[in-house]
Amino acid sequence: MGSIHVQQLGKAYKQYPNRWSRLAEWVLPFLGKRHRLKWVLSGIDFQINRGEAVGIIGVNGAGKSTLLKLITGTTQASTGAVHTSGRIAALLELGMGFHPDFTGRENVVMAGQLIGLAVAEIEALMPEIEAFAGIGDYIDQQVRVYSSGMQMRLAFSVATCVRPDILIVDEALAVGDVFFQQKCFARIDSFTKAGTTLLFVSHSTGTVLNICTRCIFIKQGALAFDGAPKDAIDLYQAELLSHLDHAPGQIRVNRGSAPERLDYEHAPALLGKTGSITTDAADCIAVRFVHADGSTAHSIVADHPARLQVDYRTRRRLDDPHVGFKIRNRFGVVLFETNSYCMREQLGAVDAGGALSVQFSFAMALAPDEYTITVGLGNGGYGEGSFREVLNYLHEVTTFIALPNQDAIVWSGQVNLAPTLTFTKP
Repeated sequence: MGSIHVQQLGKAYKQYPNRWSRLAEWVLPFLGKRHRLKWVLSGIDFQINRGEAVGIIGVNGAGKSTLLKLITGTTQASTGAVHTSGRIAALLELGMGFHPDFTGRENVVMAGQLIGLAVAEIEALMPEIEAFAGIGDYIDQQVRVYSSGMQMRLAFSVATCVRPDILIVDEALAVGDVFFQQKCFARIDSFTKAGTTLLFVSHSTGTVLNICTRCIFIKQGALAFDGAPKDAIDLYQAELLSHLDHAPGQIRVNRGSAPERLDYEHAPALLGKTGSITTDAADCIAVRFVHADGSTAHSIVADHPARLQVDYRTRRRLDDPHVGFKIRNRFGVVLFETNSYCMREQLGAVDAGGALSVQFSFAMALAPDEYTITVGLGNGGYGEGSFREVLNYLHEVTTFIALPNQDAIVWSGQVNLAPTLTFTKP
């Protein structure tokens, strides 16, 4: 129980040039078809086993929500088939199934029946549903006066009042406050540990990394990647950056899994892991920690000063280059990232064939552990950290280990805030 098998699934909608064409096709079918098919999903094929937690990501309009509707049976497929086993609880649209003129309590009874519960079961579970939703006296008021967050609280509480075999969530938790989100994720975690299969759609890549063990990347209605969440997210980010770039056709995305180096004019150029971006504009040739004299630092002690150097070689003139870096832990979670544009620094134009070397100095405030470095080069910064051109974006080009600092305070967590303490006594 709790499995999903999708076979060559596709969904197309009819598009007519005008309303009269639709009428003519209905009334005079012998005149032939007047529509064309708009495919929003095509050839989707995957299997999810019991207890897997699978994320689905993709840009808006990629077909994610349509895929979930096909799996739950609220939309019929044009091609292919979906086979599921077990009871499904789905949060596809906020408050779906709630009637605005009925109270929250009345809607709980109706929504509970929609997921297969008897009225007596719903009445027995009502105290727990009320307590988890935490909306107080609003439970006896009309849903039309609810905020979006209150609707989500009640909808999630009803959908998960009994552990389902399959739980499907489509971005619904995005509207909740942080405390309720934590409570929801705790319940989801307990469900998956007990064997519930999770299908989770979200634009929050950090959440996908935290709760999913597998991730499916949907691109333009097709399955572009199915595998490790970190690799799927890196490919998704490359897709977003390509959309923002003024010349996306010049961008090359690395769809492999291993970091590489290419020999270009006798100087090795770095290539990152899955989802990395390269172009003909510039090459990254070195990423390393250095001492004050420029020599390579082979060890970094936690809480001590660190200096990260990133070296590029340009192949054409860059009028407004910017360099950035990102640090991720062993689970792929981003702990810190910035770039020269976000630091309000101007590096100045660099001519073709020139060299660009940037050093970032900071205190190594991370807990002792192993981390990865991702670096990037853009041209023409604007907004809050976007770039006219994405020239180089290399995931996990190097790793480093933060060594324990024997002189530091005893602490736990990810970042040492290095607190000082003052106190008074009567």
